Amino acid sequence: MKKYLKLFAICIFFIANLISCKNEANKKKEKQTVTIKNNVFVSPLGKKFTISEPSQKMLDLYSTAKKAFENNPDDPENIIWYGRRTAYLAKYEEAIQIYSDGIKKFPNNAKLYRHRGHRYISIRKFDKAIEDYLKAVELIKGTENEIEQDGLPNARNIPVSTLHGNIWYHLGLAYYLKHDYQKSYEAYLNCRNSGDNNDNIVSSTHWLYMNQRRLGNIEMANKALEPIKLEVDIIENISYHDLCTFYKGLTSITSLETEGGDPSLDAIKYGLASWYFYNDKKEKAHQILLEIVNTKAWSSFGYIAAESDLMKYFGYPK
Repeated sequence: MKKYLKLFAICIFFIANLISCKNEANKKKEKQTVTIKNNVFVSPLGKKFTISEPSQKMLDLYSTAKKAFENNPDDPENIIWYGRRTAYLAKYEEAIQIYSDGIKKFPNNAKLYRHRGHRYISIRKFDKAIEDYLKAVELIKGTENEIEQDGLPNARNIPVSTLHGNIWYHLGLAYYLKHDYQKSYEAYLNCRNSGDNNDNIVSSTHWLYMNQRRLGNIEMANKALEPIKLEVDIIENISYHDLCTFYKGLTSITSLETEGGDPSLDAIKYGLASWYFYNDKKEKAHQILLEIVNTKAWSSFGYIAAESDLMKYFGYPK
């Protein structure tokens, strides 16, 4: 009898530990989430931001996309643009629902997964983003790549990204934000191979370099910089080009000093913070990461990456 009681006690002990571990995992998972309520965004670090009022132009574009969707809700492009225009108003959860409803109708449409995954990143649901992009990767196998039209056109009104490139890019980003640097590297390698325009090369190379530095592979990181040239025509990704030329030793660190506060500047600041981090200057990296999350660009990739690093390596939120 005593033997059975002892075994029972051991079982109870293990079950209690499993429950405790699960609860602890859930707590950690909860820290990764955000809330958006009453036009206020609350980050995983507990920072609150009032979502700014959109311009009349953005509201008009949203109304046009919504009307097109309502007139023909079974057109996949109408669903995609309705979701995109909704997301540009920072209504990310609403956009995700639009894409989810679209996926029920068109479960084999890679674009719907590509755009829903992007907005899962915006609300810090990285695992869900990865699921969507892995599904999108399956769906684009054997298909021809295509230019993806910009929702917010650049100064030259020339789209620089493709469907395949964006799927691989955002998959790499989601893995990076989960600190899975090897899988992130592999995704960005596919991204760089998806198109040979200069904007794609510098953006993917930036992340290829950072992933290898995070993995401690300096030689492979430097090898990733081989396509980088100082004089090259860049339409959008000037920040990534500036970082890559710095990594390659073609420009100085002083050329990258900036105040931050918008997506392109935060990208530079995050690149610098990472450079200090993997060059064993953790205090300087910590300082810059804090500077980034004290700006208002809470939806930029540089901001989200800084937030993720503070949580992983510096014990935030405290």
